[in-house]
Amino acid sequence: MRIVARDGRDQLGEGLLWSARDNALYWTDILGQRLNRLRLSDDVVDSWTVPEMIGWVIERRDHRGFVAGLKSGIVALTLDPFTITPLVAPEPDMPGNRLNDAVADRWGRIWAGTMPLGCDQPTGSLYMLDTDLSTTRIDTGYTVTNGPVVSADCDWLYHTDSVPGRIYRFSLDADGKAGSRQDFITFEAAWGSPDGMTFDADGGLWVAQWGGAGISRFTTDGIRDRTIELPASQITNIAFAGHNLERMFVTSAADGVDETHGGALFEVDPQGFCGLPPHQFGG
Repeated sequence: MRIVARDGRDQLGEGLLWSARDNALYWTDILGQRLNRLRLSDDVVDSWTVPEMIGWVIERRDHRGFVAGLKSGIVALTLDPFTITPLVAPEPDMPGNRLNDAVADRWGRIWAGTMPLGCDQPTGSLYMLDTDLSTTRIDTGYTVTNGPVVSADCDWLYHTDSVPGRIYRFSLDADGKAGSRQDFITFEAAWGSPDGMTFDADGGLWVAQWGGAGISRFTTDGIRDRTIELPASQITNIAFAGHNLERMFVTSAADGVDETHGGALFEVDPQGFCGLPPHQFGG
């Protein structure tokens, strides 16, 4: 395990994204309103300040730059020059909510969750953003939405509500329709709460443990078969990176804790596992 050297710590690190295009790892500091980039070629970290809370960035397939989830909605974002262009607001009538986490599937759609700013009411929802910028509410009643990921075959979407400690899954079809929500994993109290997630190429589901000081891997049957401990309690997200997706990075949060390494970006040993290439937004 190593701590990626840079100035400062993230108040709420999240939104890890591997970019083969840029040979770089991107992640956000939601409360710090910052987008970060680690260049794997030389370990240099660059940062951009954004005008609102930012939960995630996803590359665009046919356009330069990214789409990003800000508090007010989904935007197009470029870095050189730095620009932000509003695209769609899934909840314009809910100013007390914000976007939190998202993933793209192989059809170029984005699955994104919203949650209340106070993390105290079940006002969050799961949305699907299609390539024509239309949004569909898939499910609702979440307090802290987190970690949407899609399986390697894109037959399943996994989504989390961190407060009750549950990971759910939805069947997916090529028309963008999601099946009924199914319970998949319920976290034990000693594990903390499930946060961000990613899949490895062998089908294992890696889950960040908020309050659990580590990450865990679960089999396709939902069995916990591996744990990596970390020197910070609030672990938030996980991503594989590198040309062969053989490196693993983990974000954390400093908000509300007095820890030496709270809010650090960690690189950990993936123990022989490799990741899956992230999909891009097709709109």
